[in-house]
Amino acid sequence: MYDSNTTFREIENEWIIMPDGCKLAAKIWLPEGAEEKPVPAVLEYIPYRKRDFKAIRDSKIHRYFAQNGYAAIRVDMRGSGDSDGVLEDEYLPQELDDGAEIIEWIASQPWCTGNVGMIGISWGGFNALQIAAKDTPHLKAIITVSSSDDRYADDVHYMGGCMLTDNLSWASTMFSYNSLPPDPAIVGDKWKEMWLDRLEGSGLWLKKWLQHQRRDEYWKHASVAENYEAISCPVFAVSGWADGYSNTVFRLMENLQVPRKALVGGWGHKYPNFGGKGVGIDFLREATRWWDRWLKKIDNGVDEEPMLRLWMQDSVSPLISSSPGKWIAENNWPSSKIENQEFCLSQGRIHLEEDEIKNEDMRIRSPLSVGLFAGKWYSYSESTDLPHDQSEEDGGALVFDTPELEEDIEILGSPEVELELQSDQPIAMIALRLNDVCREGTSTRVTYGLLNLAHRDGNENPAVLEVGNTYRISIKMNYVAQNFPAGNKIRLSLSTSYWPFAWPSPEPAALSIKSKGKLILPVRPKNKEDDKLSDIGKPVLSEPIHSTLLEPAKREWTVQHNLATNEVKQQIINNDAFLRLDDINLEIGKETTEVYSYLNNNYNTVRGEVESTRSLARGNWKIKTLTRTVLTSTPTHFQIRAILDAYEGDTRIFSKSWDDLIPRDMM
Repeated sequence: MYDSNTTFREIENEWIIMPDGCKLAAKIWLPEGAEEKPVPAVLEYIPYRKRDFKAIRDSKIHRYFAQNGYAAIRVDMRGSGDSDGVLEDEYLPQELDDGAEIIEWIASQPWCTGNVGMIGISWGGFNALQIAAKDTPHLKAIITVSSSDDRYADDVHYMGGCMLTDNLSWASTMFSYNSLPPDPAIVGDKWKEMWLDRLEGSGLWLKKWLQHQRRDEYWKHASVAENYEAISCPVFAVSGWADGYSNTVFRLMENLQVPRKALVGGWGHKYPNFGGKGVGIDFLREATRWWDRWLKKIDNGVDEEPMLRLWMQDSVSPLISSSPGKWIAENNWPSSKIENQEFCLSQGRIHLEEDEIKNEDMRIRSPLSVGLFAGKWYSYSESTDLPHDQSEEDGGALVFDTPELEEDIEILGSPEVELELQSDQPIAMIALRLNDVCREGTSTRVTYGLLNLAHRDGNENPAVLEVGNTYRISIKMNYVAQNFPAGNKIRLSLSTSYWPFAWPSPEPAALSIKSKGKLILPVRPKNKEDDKLSDIGKPVLSEPIHSTLLEPAKREWTVQHNLATNEVKQQIINNDAFLRLDDINLEIGKETTEVYSYLNNNYNTVRGEVESTRSLARGNWKIKTLTRTVLTSTPTHFQIRAILDAYEGDTRIFSKSWDDLIPRDMM
């Protein structure tokens, strides 16, 4: 049971030596007396700098684990934070080998029982799954949050064979992180040599990712969907409906053969104890119950509870940053309770009952403005990055509505759309949105799906469309749990662009859609057993390290349409709070601006730009880095231009630029 008065001690830095001599930096929280009475351990292994940018967050989580009788270990990945080396890409074999070595090192320490768990969100959730698939002997259980089992099909890079612009955004985030030096207070005088090695060697990750536009061996590596049976330890999988990673949870529940548990709530790309959209829970208690069962071998009934705990969302205006609803549960996945119900589509209508439908074609070529109000692929549940009123998007889409519902419809699963269509271009895309429309006309996006039609038969061997040929396609949307109340309408919106959420096709494409397409909804009957579920509680966190706010965070999301020039621009400002970490007298800052634009609805003018500045300062030691990445395209190529400047005090000590053309591969 959590007790904020339980004593523990913090080891600010411990070196873990890899077989090749590389030193990895770890911070450790140890329950008092662990050396005399060993305890299990929990590892989080990520590249996000334990010493500074994640220090406050880490203290809220890992102190909690230490106060509950676990050694908690946060390790900077090779090439990040205070660790040796250069970080050159995600999930490389070296990263996973290092992770397995770290676990074996932890298990051998006198304060550890030999039972180790891994926890992580996003990158840390990915490598928890990946290291579990290496069958590391002392890894006894994992908690994977907001992660993916398929690095191509269900990550920040590509979706349905369409390139997400968060590919650019995420590459720029790591470009900025990788530009920072270790702390001289930890590594000593060699800090600058290590810094210059990183500045020169980390590289431009966006270029690497754009060189793999189909699901090839590059993406199959470290995708545990290639072999679920390789995972032999219990798995607790967690995500949120406002996040981009909810689909993985359901595939893991369906395909793993180990004890497993799932939790999906209304939050976004955060640990659930940090809330978001008003549905934060006591996640650290849930995590500790998982560790108690599998690391301490306490028979606490966790493995006898329903396999899936899910937040059934109620209808809500998109103008309100909240997620009302209720908790539901499923004992297994797939669930025998759910019935896939088919509804026919015709001009403007979703038919709830069997009607006689005319055979008629519907033509659509969307403007690039469809998508300006889509929000982020992986929302942090900030008011700025959630999808806005979908009425803003539907003027450039084909729209199909049900009549006003006579009774509630609850869905749980992945809605699917089947269509027959023709294209006037060899490469085209479809974006589908399933919306909840209230009587006043406000439209809330419930879920969505994307498909590059060249990837209609899979992501490994795309094939262009033959103009004039008719194709029958199926598009699955993201998993969701949603209640559509009586009196509202269900809307399906179809567009041929979704900018800047996804990069548009090489040329504007017009699609002819045949009548008698189908919308397939996974309908779940209401279950009185859901009312008996136990309360998950409100968020509880440990006391964080001391810090001083120097300047508050700034979040802005604006869309501008200059009617004089017909230039359209979306600008996102995402500046973290400027802080001083008092215990180590270190000032940290991060400012990021993203701009996505186009001119005159011309596909050759689409442009994404991300600029980030990060700073570290202690006394006379002042560090600043500036990264800037610009992505544009022609019908045949992507062009990347990037710069990296690094400053020590007022002196620029490093500068590098990139200018690369990469052929489009049916993208």
